[in-house]
Amino acid sequence: METPVPFPLHDRLTEQVSFDRKELGVILGVYGRMVANGEWRDYGLSFLPELAVFSIFRRTAEHPIYRVEKRPKLRQRQGMYAVVAQNGQILRRGHDLAAVLKVLEKKTIRLLD
Repeated sequence: METPVPFPLHDRLTEQVSFDRKELGVILGVYGRMVANGEWRDYGLSFLPELAVFSIFRRTAEHPIYRVEKRPKLRQRQGMYAVVAQNGQILRRGHDLAAVLKVLEKKTIRLLD
């Protein structure tokens, strides 16, 4: 006799949060500029039921220096996009992904001055 699966596979897959093509284009645009500047070297993607995460690494074997998070449940509050530093501090949160990502470019500009 077959054991029933508590949640059908299809339901579990539809519960995952992910970045759409436009969002990834915006993120990868900033990422590409930083790679060209020699600041960043690698990235990782995580898709979980509550959030999607684009992790940015200076070197492959390290912890991410920044995380770009998408939390759809915060859409009506402070915004579903956030940039989080390595120490867990939220650097910027908002409704517009491009505006939220500007904090990453400003941090790099300050470091180069």
